[in-house]
Amino acid sequence: QWIDSGNRTCPITKLPLSENPSLIPNHSLRSLISNFAHVSPKESSRPRTQQEHSQSQSQALISTLVSRLSSNASKLESLSRLVRLTKRDSSIRRKVTESGVVRAALDCVDSCNQVLQEKSLSLLLNLSLEDDNKVGLVADGVIRRIVAVLRVGSPDCKAIAATLLTSLAVVEVNKATIGSYPDAISALVYLLRVGNDRERKESATALYALCSFPDN
Repeated sequence: QWIDSGNRTCPITKLPLSENPSLIPNHSLRSLISNFAHVSPKESSRPRTQQEHSQSQSQALISTLVSRLSSNASKLESLSRLVRLTKRDSSIRRKVTESGVVRAALDCVDSCNQVLQEKSLSLLLNLSLEDDNKVGLVADGVIRRIVAVLRVGSPDCKAIAATLLTSLAVVEVNKATIGSYPDAISALVYLLRVGNDRERKESATALYALCSFPDN
C-alpha cells in the first residue's frame, strides 16, 4: 500500500528507495502476527492502576504454577490466565520470564496431560514474542520439548510447537541451534507430510524460517 500510494521513501527510516524496490515477503513474521491478538489503542493506553493490578495478579498465578504442592487443576487455571495476560502486555511477559516460570512451564510440557501441555506451550509462545527471551528459552531446553511434542503431541500442541519454533528462529543464532538439534527439521517435515491443515501451515512456516540459514 505504501509503494502503491506513490511513496518512494522507507516508512521507518525516511531514506529514499530505489526506483524499482525489490520487496521480499516476511512469511515468518506474518505468521507470528496472525497468531498474536491485536491490542486495541484503548487496551494499550489503559490506566496505570489496571496495569499494576494485572502485574499483581500475574505474581499470584506464577506462585501457584511454580509451587510443587499445586495440583494439575490449579496449574492449568494459572497457565490459562497467564496466557491471556502475557498475550496483550509486554511488561507482564518480561516480569513472568524473570520470575523463573519458564522451568515450571517446561515441566508442564513434559506432562502427559494434553490440555496442560497445550497451555504451557501457548505461554512459552507468548514469552518468545520478546526478542530478549528467544535465546534464553533455547538455553533453558525448550527445543528438546518442542521436538518431542512434534512427534507425539496432540494436533493442537504440534501446531503451537511449530509456531514456537518459527518465533525462536527470528534470531539468527537460534536457527543454527534448532537446525543442528537431532530430529528438529525431520519432525517438521514429517508434520508437513501427515498433519492437518493447521499443522502443515505452521510446519511449512517454521521450515521457511529455518531454511534462511544455509546449513539448514
